[in-house]
Amino acid sequence: MPFVHHLGVFASDFEASERFYTSVLAPLGIGVGYRADGVTEYWHPERDTPSLSLERAEQANAATRGMHIAFTAGSRDAVDAFHAAAVAAGGTSRHPPRSWGEYRAYCSFVSDPDGNNVEAVHKEIP
Repeated sequence: MPFVHHLGVFASDFEASERFYTSVLAPLGIGVGYRADGVTEYWHPERDTPSLSLERAEQANAATRGMHIAFTAGSRDAVDAFHAAAVAAGGTSRHPPRSWGEYRAYCSFVSDPDGNNVEAVHKEIP
């Protein structure tokens, strides 16, 4: 049973955030599982949990801000592709892909359109 079932992110600019998350999650094997007006849910094709629910914030001050979320990457190449996709989709690089000895992982950190810290992490030592 996964530790987290789903997470919700409320976006001030839904279209920009949807482009961003759709682009950065694709290299990690995560795609759109469900889409309706103002809601897009992302999950792996084989399983719908854990998932990320992206929703339109009803008011700009209701947007999710200050969050750090890390997505599992299957390889260093996936982390590299995540970072490249994030920058191409309008995200801002916080830390380009590199080894982080203290985490025993290869990671990249970017900011989403609302400034949230979004990470791809490939654990190299269990």
